Amino acid sequence: MAAPVGPKKVKRYSNEVKIQAVQLANHPEIQTQDVAQALDIHPFMLSKWKKDYREGRLKPAAAAAGLSLPKVLQTAKADPEKRALKRRVKQLQEKVEARAEARKLERKLAALQLEHELLKKVIRFNIERRRRNSTS
Repeated sequence: MAAPVGPKKVKRYSNEVKIQAVQLANHPEIQTQDVAQALDIHPFMLSKWKKDYREGRLKPAAAAAGLSLPKVLQTAKADPEKRALKRRVKQLQEKVEARAEARKLERKLAALQLEHELLKKVIRFNIERRRRNSTS
């Protein structure tokens, strides 16, 4: 077995990215696996972040220090990886919203189809009743 060449690269994520990923994974319509796959991280890592968030160990850097910067200063320089992750998270959120809307429309369609079938039965019943009354 060959030894790895060079040091292993370990990605470090900011607390803001971790918190955003946890909030997305905690959404009832999104599975943790989907978020982990979209962010290209192992689901166990995301589960650990979720546990840290629940236990209060994962806080935004400003909140942990008790500081809050103005919005203008908070968006000074965003690295490309962070922007890409935010875009992925936003895409996932839009996908979830679209799925929720699709489910809502599917339920409405099913209700309307049921209503349509019921109305067809009522019409058939009334036609049969008229036939019976007209022949008597």
